[in-house]
Amino acid sequence: MAYLVLIRHGESTWNLENRFTGWVDVPLTPTGIKQAKNVGIFLATTGWHFDLVYTSVLQRAVITLWQCLEQMGCVWVPVIHSWRLNERHYGALQGLNKAEVARQYGDHQVLLWRRSYDVSPPELNTEDWRLLRQDRRYVELKDPEIPKSESLKYTINRVMPLWEDSILPQLKAGKNILIVAHGNSIRGLMKHLDQLSEEAIIELNIPNASPIFYELTPEAVFRRCQAIESNYQSALGN
Repeated sequence: MAYLVLIRHGESTWNLENRFTGWVDVPLTPTGIKQAKNVGIFLATTGWHFDLVYTSVLQRAVITLWQCLEQMGCVWVPVIHSWRLNERHYGALQGLNKAEVARQYGDHQVLLWRRSYDVSPPELNTEDWRLLRQDRRYVELKDPEIPKSESLKYTINRVMPLWEDSILPQLKAGKNILIVAHGNSIRGLMKHLDQLSEEAIIELNIPNASPIFYELTPEAVFRRCQAIESNYQSALGN
């Protein structure tokens, strides 16, 4: 039996400013750091341990992970960073205020861009600074691997090779795994784990710094542990 815990990063500066973030590397707010510490304290006081940790290459996820591990006294646990766990790429919307975009394009269109399965936001043009071709984190990627925009479908397609080739085998070997990532990379994993339909995924929201727990049963089935999640909310006083 093994456990998988998924955590979306704490509040970022662009979460606070209600901006589309995507692959733009923005920091956590003081609230986000406190949220991350609270998760670590809960995991520590309830006896959790992890054999291996995965995160993206974006600082809002990485620093959330650091804060969690520090509170757990587990900064020595091996960490794998992968661009495949990055947030969904929001293309030309990155940096724009969501409310302003909604006024321009309408609430329904923005909902499709944010939550739908196969609708991508407008693409970046080839000269846009947000393409990140010169960023050292992505220098080994081929041009087609650096998105100009992504739907959730495309996000899932880049997350799944990491899941199938690395994360899942470790879980099947009995290791407890923590993944600290982003709203849409986690939504993609949960669509797979919970076998959600394309319609159901629209309704799925992943709050900042609110851990999601799965147990891998001896029958090789992932079972969500919602009682533990409720305990976390109770610990926060929610």
